[in-house]
Amino acid sequence: MRILEDKYQKDLLVRLSRGDEQAFNALYKAYSPPLYYRVLRMVKNADIADELLQELFIKLWDKRSTLDTEKSFQAYMYTVAQNLVYNYFRKVANDQSLIQTLILNSADHYLDGQELLENKETAGILQKAINQLSPQRKQVFQLCKIEGRSYEETAGIMGISVATVNSHMTKSLQAIKAYLLKNQDTALLLMTTYAIGVLKG
Repeated sequence: MRILEDKYQKDLLVRLSRGDEQAFNALYKAYSPPLYYRVLRMVKNADIADELLQELFIKLWDKRSTLDTEKSFQAYMYTVAQNLVYNYFRKVANDQSLIQTLILNSADHYLDGQELLENKETAGILQKAINQLSPQRKQVFQLCKIEGRSYEETAGIMGISVATVNSHMTKSLQAIKAYLLKNQDTALLLMTTYAIGVLKG
């Protein structure tokens, strides 16, 4: 989706290349919201997303004189954002406390049924975690998370109470998070795979 009209954006980029702070501010105002939300979807932490966004625009200012105004600025910004996220995940891979925080903060999102079905790589990783569940919890998880059914629908299908469905879902998510924490390399692959998908989407 185009963020700025081409002619106006090119004018801003030409001015930016000459050190025009007003042009930089206009680009920041236009591009920071979509870039922030993309990064936030990946790192699942508002403070980290904000830091990466600021780093992104610092890089833009530092490289302003070498910008190619004939190439897609939007693609350029997404590429720089992608590299910053990759660097963040590499940093996480070497920090155990960051790994655990990231997994716990983001597990619910990565367990979204639609994304599970769309990405075979993440589906395979998560299936191993789901297979650790008891048969009844696995069925509840399948109906609620994979098929997207409500707790009420699931309760009706299985002949159990909504409270029981809620209990099974809570314990299932806890078990899956525990599995991901125990298998951190696998969990990081899952998150990195998803991050790549978001950036390319």
